[in-house]
Amino acid sequence: MFTFLKAQAVSLTASCIDFLATILIVEVLHDWYLWASITGTLLGGLTYFILGRNWVFGGINKKIGPQLARYFVVWIGYLILNAGFVYLITHYLGSNYVVSKVSVSVIMAISYNYLLQKKFVFK
Repeated sequence: MFTFLKAQAVSLTASCIDFLATILIVEVLHDWYLWASITGTLLGGLTYFILGRNWVFGGINKKIGPQLARYFVVWIGYLILNAGFVYLITHYLGSNYVVSKVSVSVIMAISYNYLLQKKFVFK
């Protein structure tokens, strides 16, 4: 349970970085929401890997190469699913891009990220 709580704290931190980057890119740089979402996902993913490896899953004692390779596979899947669903919800349902991104991120955190990080990436 403690590992799960730490993972959720790291996920929240990475999500804050993700959302902040996304919103700044759209609102300040006036760039396309999908590009901003992908960039935010990249920064959030980097944050999650570093904190997850070092603090949550105790992976610092293991070789980084295999962990990074497994993380990349999981992250690419996350990026594709996240960007795809954000686009679909924003473009076809007319939702605000922030609402779309938050909704998709919550669903992905519950159904995708934690289990794959624990059972596959940092096993």
